[in-house]
Amino acid sequence: MLLPLHELELFFRLHRALMFFVNQRLKVIPDKLASPEEFAALSPEVRVKVRDALNVHLDLIESFVDENPANLSDDELDIVRSWRHLVAGKFYVFRELAKYTVFLSTTSPAIAYGVLALSQPFEDLIGPYLPVLTQTVLLPFNGMIVYDGLMSSYNISFGPGIRRNLNQDFKDAKARHGIVTSLPMLKEPLPPKPPKIKPAPQPPSKEEKDEVLHVIIGLLDQFCKEHLNEEYAVLCRKLAEKLARKRPSPLLHGSPNAWASGIVRAIGGVNFLHDKSQTPYMRSTDIDHYLGTSPSSGAAKLAAIRKMLGMHQLDPNWSLPSRLQDNPLVWMLQVNGFMVDVRHAPREVQEIAFNKGLIPYIPADREQGG
Repeated sequence: MLLPLHELELFFRLHRALMFFVNQRLKVIPDKLASPEEFAALSPEVRVKVRDALNVHLDLIESFVDENPANLSDDELDIVRSWRHLVAGKFYVFRELAKYTVFLSTTSPAIAYGVLALSQPFEDLIGPYLPVLTQTVLLPFNGMIVYDGLMSSYNISFGPGIRRNLNQDFKDAKARHGIVTSLPMLKEPLPPKPPKIKPAPQPPSKEEKDEVLHVIIGLLDQFCKEHLNEEYAVLCRKLAEKLARKRPSPLLHGSPNAWASGIVRAIGGVNFLHDKSQTPYMRSTDIDHYLGTSPSSGAAKLAAIRKMLGMHQLDPNWSLPSRLQDNPLVWMLQVNGFMVDVRHAPREVQEIAFNKGLIPYIPADREQGG
């Protein structure tokens, strides 16, 4: 993350004024410079010599504030005065986070600093592959930490062992002081965090379950009325109610629209709704579209339903009543060790199967309207 533009202009104005003053006092650069702007135009290799000289003579910061050669305001002088708390040295540019970049000190124990870049992201300066070993100076600035604009990096690659050690150093640093985002840092370590106690999840109330089921059935009824038929509506409601009775009910997790789509897809899959030769006919993606969900969500709920209930094509439990007569799986039973189509078995065999709930009706009675 970059320092905001209005803050950036202020930082550079104050920093070059201080560096110009330091060079005037210490004569690090023998050439005569007429203004802070001339100093700022020098190459980084030259300016870094003045920066390093300041690190040795930090008392010059107080001298600058006392003399105020740049006619700064009191607030601006306070910013410069805070630079007495600078941190100079080598750092691992360790990790990019949303609010700042983590600089990990090479000292022991390690300290993690949250640092803002100036006019260029750190990735542009040192590359995208972290960690990178650098040398720079960290400065406090209006409650943040920035670097002083001068950074040298070392072309060193780190193996898995060193990376593991740095990861551990980072964890330890966060545990001791957190990520330091202002200077000077607190001297006292952070108190240990109490263990998080997760409250026991409260089971959903009956009212919540009923409300979700009511919404899903409303979606199913409207969809079947507009695009399918009453037979589909009855089976879809039956399936929704069966899912609602499961403990815990899967309908409480995910959108009602996705569950409605999964339910229609499941019943449609049993009855070949996707087959153009069937009436009604509808594609799965159209089901998702009309029920206001994505194809991936509808497919995910279909897979969950099939896994929970073992549903499959021609499943006798979920076949449309009008198609039971033509569904071979409804009538195939094992009799004396052989699979037979009970429609062609003697009536007494059919009656036994019907009384045991193995077939939905006796075919001859249905033909006679019984």
